[in-house]
Amino acid sequence: MEEKELIQNVLENENIEESVSCDTFDMNLQEEQAIINNIYPYKNENGKRKASLWTRFVKRTFDFCSSFYLFLFLNATLIFPILMIVVAIKMKGNPFFIQKRPGKNGKIFSLIKFRTMTNEKDENGDLLPDDKRMTKFGKMLRNTSLDELPELINIIKGDMSVVGPRPQLVRDMVFFSDDAMCRQSVRGGLTGLAQTSGRNNLLWEERFDYDLEYVDNYGFFYDLKLIFKTIKKVVKSEDVATEGMETSEDYGDYLLRIGAIDKTTYDEKQLAAKELLNRR
Repeated sequence: MEEKELIQNVLENENIEESVSCDTFDMNLQEEQAIINNIYPYKNENGKRKASLWTRFVKRTFDFCSSFYLFLFLNATLIFPILMIVVAIKMKGNPFFIQKRPGKNGKIFSLIKFRTMTNEKDENGDLLPDDKRMTKFGKMLRNTSLDELPELINIIKGDMSVVGPRPQLVRDMVFFSDDAMCRQSVRGGLTGLAQTSGRNNLLWEERFDYDLEYVDNYGFFYDLKLIFKTIKKVVKSEDVATEGMETSEDYGDYLLRIGAIDKTTYDEKQLAAKELLNRR
């Protein structure tokens, strides 16, 4: 009898432990889902500041003068023309990569960069994955940020600023909440607070936090500090790409991957992005 009672007690304890384990697992799932629900739509009270006319005037003057004279220097020393020719040879064609990006107040403009990936396609005519099209030369351009030099033209034109939130893709912007859209209240930048704080190794929510912090604090000396921090980052080639990826993950892909949105919502937003691009 004692042996039977001992076996029965062991079985009952195992059932209790299994029940506790299941309850704990369910609780963890609920906590994880609560975190996901807080992530999308993104919420943040920052980014509400409206800069003075003086601040905006000084910023635009600095942007134009610094970019214009740097662009003249790069051409006078033949750095830009030589780099353009080398990129054309290495990429076997047009050295420039031009892509529509949302700028200030969501206005779409054509961002110009040096090409870092080939245009190789599969048998169906679709572009190969990024890791298949990225070349060693292209990686070097990205690691040194030399691929960003043509964006000086965007800054001169007034599409961008030297410092500001990094212009994301249109297919990213369609997923932005109202709070996240506050980052679009200023011109996108060649560099910014997010780029000096982790760049592509930041979570999307962290990028938004830094972008909105910048919107609330930017000014001439604040921008200068970020420019010097950027130079240090470029020299060290830090945080150029997201770990495990050749390029940064799209915001919509990120939301779908973590379960913050379903496939139907994802597809609807992608269609909305295509419609925005087709209007241009």
